[in-house]
Amino acid sequence: MTAPGRLLAIDWGSSALRGALLDSSGAVLEERTVARGMLTVAPGEFGAVFESHFGDWIAVPGTRCLMAGMVGSKQGWVEAAYCRCPAGLDEVARALTAVDNAAGRDIAIVAGVSCEHDGVPDVLRGEEIAIFGALDLLGSADATIVLPGTHSKWVRVAGGRILDFSTAMSGEFYALLRRHSILARSLPPEDGALDGVAFDAGVTRALAGPGLMQIAFSVRTLALFERMAAAALPSYLSGLVIGEELRGRSLERGGEVVVVGAPALAERYQRALAQCGIGVRRFGEEASWRGVWAIDARRAQVGVAA
Repeated sequence: MTAPGRLLAIDWGSSALRGALLDSSGAVLEERTVARGMLTVAPGEFGAVFESHFGDWIAVPGTRCLMAGMVGSKQGWVEAAYCRCPAGLDEVARALTAVDNAAGRDIAIVAGVSCEHDGVPDVLRGEEIAIFGALDLLGSADATIVLPGTHSKWVRVAGGRILDFSTAMSGEFYALLRRHSILARSLPPEDGALDGVAFDAGVTRALAGPGLMQIAFSVRTLALFERMAAAALPSYLSGLVIGEELRGRSLERGGEVVVVGAPALAERYQRALAQCGIGVRRFGEEASWRGVWAIDARRAQVGVAA
């Protein structure tokens, strides 16, 4: 897939605004990250914030911009639609939402993706670009993908289309237990570097245990009886939480999961999945940029005006 001219890819989340300038082949020419996430931008100021950080890039003739993430939420610049599963590049490319901006820039927001399980909806908002990017980098149309984070997303893709997915609030549960539960009194002020032995022990206990509601208190008792050093306890708790997340998945030993996320967190998931006998392919932020490029290229193919 190719598209003419330069593309400005934007991932505008709740806490950060990231952008990459891509050439017609999808190669990254330059990147920028600023601490102007959606939560820091007042209503009506998205255009000004965008222009202040990326106006010089998009001012070059022939440059287009596609945005993804919370910028397309109800609290964002413009609310973008959700594509219902199953959804592939064609559906997402046709559902782009144009941004009416004073400078007349060619800016659009990528649609999110939604699905339902037993009548309860679930959503992706920003993760879809990393999913399509990972598929392109893999050169495959089928994969099980996890995007770990505050809200981890487990995604099943077949034939290049997102069939379904589910959300695990693992990162948020870790933060709540870490900072706002009785366990916080046993933990050091900062997490520190990963203690692999403690993390692996937490994963093992979670995979074999009766559930996080019962085993989480072991963080306190291990500290109370000096069975584990205080510096190792955050890694142990992380292992408990991630292990609990995996315990609830239907994972076949000998299979493969694609992990898309920041290196430090992706490493933890790779270690945990290894205990389940699961192989891992890993991608970082390059998957997001590749996904935006793939969507932009596809919109030309399906006849969506730039």
